[in-house]
Amino acid sequence: MLSDKMQAALNEQIRMEAESSQIYLAMASWAEIKGFEGIALFMFRQSDEERLHMLKLLKYVNQRGGEAVISALEEPKLDYSSIRALFRQLYEHEVKVSASINELVDIALTSKDYATHNFLQWYVSEQIEEEASAKVILDKIDLIGDDKGGLYLFDNDMKNFTATSHDIVQ
Repeated sequence: MLSDKMQAALNEQIRMEAESSQIYLAMASWAEIKGFEGIALFMFRQSDEERLHMLKLLKYVNQRGGEAVISALEEPKLDYSSIRALFRQLYEHEVKVSASINELVDIALTSKDYATHNFLQWYVSEQIEEEASAKVILDKIDLIGDDKGGLYLFDNDMKNFTATSHDIVQ
């Protein structure tokens, strides 16, 4: 059984994961409109992955006797001035999600909820991957700079850039 504090924190994470999916979806739509086919494909995939992260949390809360809450989402407020700005926001958002997951782990440990602590270890590992991927992409964009040919090749390479697949929803 989940404590009220743990349930509230997990429900907040459900909202954050849903908003993450929306952020990636908004980025995907912008990239698609601008002709960045590879970046759009990457962002659509990431949006789907974030939704699956949300569903995994939702199922966990319900299975542990809690009640998962589906709340209203904030409209993504993004800077579309450049690909660099877009990916900088992506990286900063992943850092924010990691901090939130770490806070959940802290709540689980301080309340001696070892089942939730164990469950959250998947998210800890996932966020290490997410942050690292975002940083690698951002570093590549910094190398390219304003070179249109480099950006074209980068966009093409993004079609094949995928994070490790996970069996998320059971």
